[in-house]
Parts: sequence; structure tokens; C-alpha cells
Amino acid sequence: MCPFINLFSAVFLAFSLPNKHSGLSRRRPGGDRIYGVFGNQLPAALRKLPFDRHLSLQNVRKVDSEADGYQPHLIAPDQGCRRLVDSSLNYFRGPAEASVDAVHIILKELLRRSIGETEELKRFPTLQAEIAAAANEALQRLREEGKKTTLRLVDMESSYLTVDFFRKLPQEEHKGGNPTVSTTDRYSEGHFARIVSHVSSDVRMVSDSLRNAIPKAVVHCQVKPAKQSLLDHFYLQVGKKEGKELAQLLDEDPVLMERRQQCAKRLELYKSARDDIDCVSWAR
Repeated sequence: MCPFINLFSAVFLAFSLPNKHSGLSRRRPGGDRIYGVFGNQLPAALRKLPFDRHLSLQNVRKVDSEADGYQPHLIAPDQGCRRLVDSSLNYFRGPAEASVDAVHIILKELLRRSIGETEELKRFPTLQAEIAAAANEALQRLREEGKKTTLRLVDMESSYLTVDFFRKLPQEEHKGGNPTVSTTDRYSEGHFARIVSHVSSDVRMVSDSLRNAIPKAVVHCQVKPAKQSLLDHFYLQVGKKEGKELAQLLDEDPVLMERRQQCAKRLELYKSARDDIDCVSWAR
């Protein structure tokens, strides 16, 4: 049974390699499609995020005013910026999850094609179905792990804002003018425009970072395990099965199985008799 599983794994690996490494002609290997998710789909999704609307002066003024009730920033002057950053970075969760789902769909398609291309498995439909079910279950576990990791990356960016982030905003306000800024000027349109510029700069920096970090997380959690250890759990389950259960996996006819076992025993007897004859011949 193991040769059939190893053969399937080899075919799956061939489909998942980039085109320049694959000997399969007239097909689009999975590696190129996965690279397309990272090089095209993810950047496009990041560009479409509605930061222009979310960081508009009207919305920034609203968030800033609601941060500490009707008297903004009397207690925590940075609360408005924190809320803006948190709500802005929350938009990155969508592209992160979409990248995981897109790669999952590609891996499932590769699995389906790989099982179809493994001719030897077609002789054993029960074993083929068991391998397909085990591989799909493994891919689902990898998908869940990929989502946890990518979303954790997004949450890490929003959970900690450096001191420099809050230090730069008052420096920009005081730059080139009197360091004593009146309360009226502090909540004028210019003040909110500086907040928009400052938060937008931080969001762009995070976007550039996640554009590289999300593909790394997806490859580490989904693609690499799928190529190296997709059926490890299935191997363990097969190793626990008894002879009758293995025979059921192989769809072997009971009569044929009995004959095969009898032939195996007879072959062992022949080998034993041959060894005895050889011993006697050498003794003479």
C-alpha cells in the first residue's frame, strides 16, 4: 500500500512545483498559481481597502471626538489615534483570510488532479477515496492554521504602537511655529489633516510589511506542510489497521486473498526445502 501512497505524493509534489521545475507539459502547475495569489491578488486586495473613506477628515473628526466622550482627549490625548489605527488595521484581516482561502482552493484542486493522475490508485477505489478524504482533512487543518497565523500577524501590528508614533504628531504640529498651540487650533481642520497624514503613513508602512509577511505565513503553514507531510496522519492510521482492514482498503476479493496467502505459505515451504537440500548437498 505504501508504494501507492508514495506515488500519489510524488504526483502531488510535481503539480505543486513551479513551471520551470515541473516535467508536466501543457499544464499550469500549482506553484505558478500560488505565486499569482501573492504577486497579484494580495497586492490588489490591499490597494482596494477603503482607507480614503475611513481616513477622511469627517470620519477622523468623528472618531477623534468620540474617543473620550464629548470632551475629546482631556484624559487620553492619544486615544483617538489609537482607535483610528486599530480600526484601519482591522481592514487587513480580509486580504489575509482571502490569501489563505485562495491557496487552500489551489491545493484542493491540485489534490483532485493528483489523485486522478495516479493511475495505480484507480485499481483500488476504496483506498483512493480514503486517501482523498485524509488529504482533504489535512488541507483543512492547514487552512485553519494558516488563518490563525496570518490574523495573528495583523493583530500584532495593531496591539503595539511605538512611542515614536505618538511623539511625531505633536512635533509636526509645533514644527515651524509657536510650540504653544491653542485648544481651538488643536481641533481645527489642520489638526485633523495632520492626524490623517500621520495615521495614513503608519497604515502604508504596515501594508508594505504585511504584503511580505502574509505570503511567508501562508507558505509556512499551508504550502510547505502540504508538500512534505500531507499524509503523515494517514500513515499512522494505516499502521494501526489489521490485515482484514487493509484488505478492505485494497478491495481484495476474499477468495483471491486466501489463495494469495496459501501461495505465500507454499513459497516459504519451497524456500525452506531448498535450503535443506543445499545443506545436505554441501555436507556431502
